[in-house]
Amino acid sequence: MKDRVTYPVHIVFLILMLCSFISTSNAQIAQDDQIEQEKITFSTAVSKLKVRSLSAKGTAIEQLVQFDNPQKIVILQALVDGKLFEDRENGQIVIAEKKAEKFSIELAESGKNIGLVDNSVIKKIRINNRLRSKIRNIIAEIRLNSADPDQRLQAVKMLSKSINPASLKILKTLAETEKDSDVLDKLQLIFALDSLNSSDRTIRLKGIETLKQKTSLKAVNRLQALQEKNSEGQFIEPDAEIRKQAKSALVKIQSRLQFYHVTETIFFGLSLGAVLVLAAIGLAITFGVMGVINMAHGEMMMLGAYTTYVMQQIMPNHIALSLLLSIPAAFMVSGLVGIGIERGIIRHLYGRPLETLLATFGVSLVLQQAVRSIFSPLNRSVITPEFMSGSWQINDFLSLTWNRLYILVFCLLVFTFLLQILKRTRLGLEVRAVSQNRNMAKAMGIPTARVDAMTFGLGSGIAGVAGVALSQITNVGPNLGQSYIVDCFMVVVFGGVGNLWGTLVAGFSLGIANKVLEPFAGAVLAKILVLIFIILFIQKRPRGLFPQKGRAAES
Repeated sequence: MKDRVTYPVHIVFLILMLCSFISTSNAQIAQDDQIEQEKITFSTAVSKLKVRSLSAKGTAIEQLVQFDNPQKIVILQALVDGKLFEDRENGQIVIAEKKAEKFSIELAESGKNIGLVDNSVIKKIRINNRLRSKIRNIIAEIRLNSADPDQRLQAVKMLSKSINPASLKILKTLAETEKDSDVLDKLQLIFALDSLNSSDRTIRLKGIETLKQKTSLKAVNRLQALQEKNSEGQFIEPDAEIRKQAKSALVKIQSRLQFYHVTETIFFGLSLGAVLVLAAIGLAITFGVMGVINMAHGEMMMLGAYTTYVMQQIMPNHIALSLLLSIPAAFMVSGLVGIGIERGIIRHLYGRPLETLLATFGVSLVLQQAVRSIFSPLNRSVITPEFMSGSWQINDFLSLTWNRLYILVFCLLVFTFLLQILKRTRLGLEVRAVSQNRNMAKAMGIPTARVDAMTFGLGSGIAGVAGVALSQITNVGPNLGQSYIVDCFMVVVFGGVGNLWGTLVAGFSLGIANKVLEPFAGAVLAKILVLIFIILFIQKRPRGLFPQKGRAAES
């Protein structure tokens, strides 16, 4: 009887001992895990990203996020963008950026630049779409806590690409404390789009009212979806009031879109006009002062473009600096070649415009062949610096490309610089005197031969500077100048021979006219229509928009 009583007691005792052992083992395992976690350094976590297993990479990413190191965002962003590599020689994790035919690499852990390497030296660290989406969300959540409103805005945009209940909750928490207007505007758009999924009619109408004020492609798509019909011809959205309000919102948004479309057309027209002004302004000087029809003017631009290419070959690691140095270099190269042409050929042909035209056309062919012999007939690509790459995205419907915006500003700077030379220097005074009355200027002791040479050199140098700008929007090749020579003469004749302000107005006017006509007539027909307009215009005003003043002009 006693054994029967003690037997359950032993069982209970054994169970208690077993539970105690399990508890102790779990505590030991947890302690070991904690010790192991403490042993992982930031460097170790970074190096684990090169493992093959995607699950192990996911673990490495989670470990990397735990560290309070600002470099982790740079590394994760590089991983998403496909710029994270492993150095085959030493196994280090590096961030690589392609520069011409090589890669510029820096240590992922510290951001220290190492230099340029070949593609064979590094191996890309690859991830799948699931990990890519996970990393984007991690980066967004980190940036949401940033003190920089731009960082928070980028994070909100990133999260908006894949809205789910979890990300929506995070964004609503942010909206309670957010004070930046741009971030709040983006949050309002996200919440308004999400409200269209609600079953509450009042919430949906309120969301449509909010979307009416937003300039967003997503808003337009969602509102248009409310107007669609199914295969049977019935509206997908059954509520007539919802459809009515959505249509009203679309009409209001479309009116803003029309304004942005006109703005974009004018911008592209001005940017094209800036190219035409840069290309023609040098010709306006030589043609106006000397009366020389210079068919080699396009080749001066070609020389400026090739100067930019050569400068980038000399300074491959400093693209932005090489571009800035290309401006004075191109001016000198094209200017000296222009002076050589004037002294060697043109000065013997003054007063014979047909012979001058033929001679300069022959010079253009010689220069083209010289470039083909030196650089080959193939086009050369000039790298655009980072600050000129991409576009300024104002909203979903309006973006301005940086390279054309910079060229527009550059054109105005060159025009102002040239205007100051002609108005405030001795050379400018002599140029204006010769252009207005050559014989009188010569009688007053002005060395017209030297003025002609310097004027031709100045015009050719400006053409070389125009070539630097052209290298940023088109390929550099032997035929580059031939593409613009006709447009140059059209601008000069339309604006008024020898008048800088006329060249500026004519260049911008023709650029805008081309861009306005292109959507309706096409690029080729648009140019033909512009040419016909200029022919008819010259019939009425032979001396252009701003005719030159002076006795020579009257004769």
